[in-house]
Amino acid sequence: MQILGAWRLTARVFFPFAAGYYLSYLFRTINALIAGRLSSDTGLGTADLGLLTSVYFLVLAAVQIPVGILLDRFGPRRVQSALLVLAAVGAGLFAVSTGFLSFLIARAMIGLGVAAALTAGLKSIVLWFPRERSALLNGYMVMLGSLGAVTATAPAEHLLTWMGWRQLFEILAAATAATAMLIYVVVPERAIVPSTPSMSANLSAVFGDKRFWRIAPLSASCVGSAWSLQGLWASPWLMDVEGLDRAGLVGQLFMMSIILSGGAWLFGTIVHYIKRRSLGAETILAMVAILFITAELALILRVPLPSILPWSVVAIVGTATVVSFAVIADYNPPELAGRANGALNVLHFGWAFLAQYATGLILEQWPANDGHRSVQAYQVAFGLNVALQIATLVWFAVPWCRSIASWMRSILVFKQADVTYAVGSVGLYEDSVILMPTDDDAEW
Repeated sequence: MQILGAWRLTARVFFPFAAGYYLSYLFRTINALIAGRLSSDTGLGTADLGLLTSVYFLVLAAVQIPVGILLDRFGPRRVQSALLVLAAVGAGLFAVSTGFLSFLIARAMIGLGVAAALTAGLKSIVLWFPRERSALLNGYMVMLGSLGAVTATAPAEHLLTWMGWRQLFEILAAATAATAMLIYVVVPERAIVPSTPSMSANLSAVFGDKRFWRIAPLSASCVGSAWSLQGLWASPWLMDVEGLDRAGLVGQLFMMSIILSGGAWLFGTIVHYIKRRSLGAETILAMVAILFITAELALILRVPLPSILPWSVVAIVGTATVVSFAVIADYNPPELAGRANGALNVLHFGWAFLAQYATGLILEQWPANDGHRSVQAYQVAFGLNVALQIATLVWFAVPWCRSIASWMRSILVFKQADVTYAVGSVGLYEDSVILMPTDDDAEW
């Protein structure tokens, strides 16, 4: 009966919210597939395309704190279902838009509508499932949601062979509205205990935590950049720099999406097991950041490797939110889960917006040759982002460096004290020898 109850809870709570996050990921990455068609049909330039795609992240970043407060106040069921209705309207507007402004408004509405997709799922896990399984379930949530990125590659390409991208967005609008209804009808209501305005249960407790500001810049610069690259700029890079045709491009995007989904499961499983052994997830985040920077440098420096290898690392890093949220969960009580995750997501989405839009602006500084940008343009755009990631990694590592320096100083002090003691002992021994009577008849 207990197992049956767990499966019923999973079906009624976990899967509906995973469906909402699935749609969020699909909307996030679909522009990478339709970028060429969208530009040719509407005449959008590189910078316009970058702004149009990245405004999704800008809106997400702007509303994360209010959404987190709403989740803590009214619960994920009502907040998520209401917002997804707005996303459905935005998708419908995107399908019929003709000018840049209407596209921009529609994309912003989609971003606002899916703003709670991840945090609502994470909040539902906190409310309904055991705390010790939260990291594992977070990984499953991101894994299932990232299947939306998989759908936005080869499956969507097959649909586009017999329908236009406008018809595709009409289908997405209908699916989003259906998901909103599913969550509202199927998910049971859970009593929410309002947080008191004390310091221990206030948003200022999140932003006032020095540990938050140590981990957040590193997480944002890596996760946000990975979202920016896979959500849009991986496609132009693969065509302009790697010289892939349409079939090769779709195939590589599909592989990256599969790896993205597997990465979420991997991170969730790793964090689950290390937390059971009372180990911190900060070390995993640092290792992910180093691996990500290395992969980006391999792309920028044109290291002779199959491009799928560094791009697979980029895809995996997009799911490192599982690690970051596990760290944040250790810093805050359950009643602050929505606010804390929302605060971190502000930086995730904000960085993704800046990286995605700034990359388009930088690329447009180089003239296009037959519709393709030069390798140097991409190297400069990507290189600036890597430099910022290195800076956040150094900032993150400052406490570790201080700990290592303190440990080395303690060893040196210990050794000096040991040497001083030894020298003093020798001096006392020598004094005792000098003070001994020198009698030739003494017997030894």
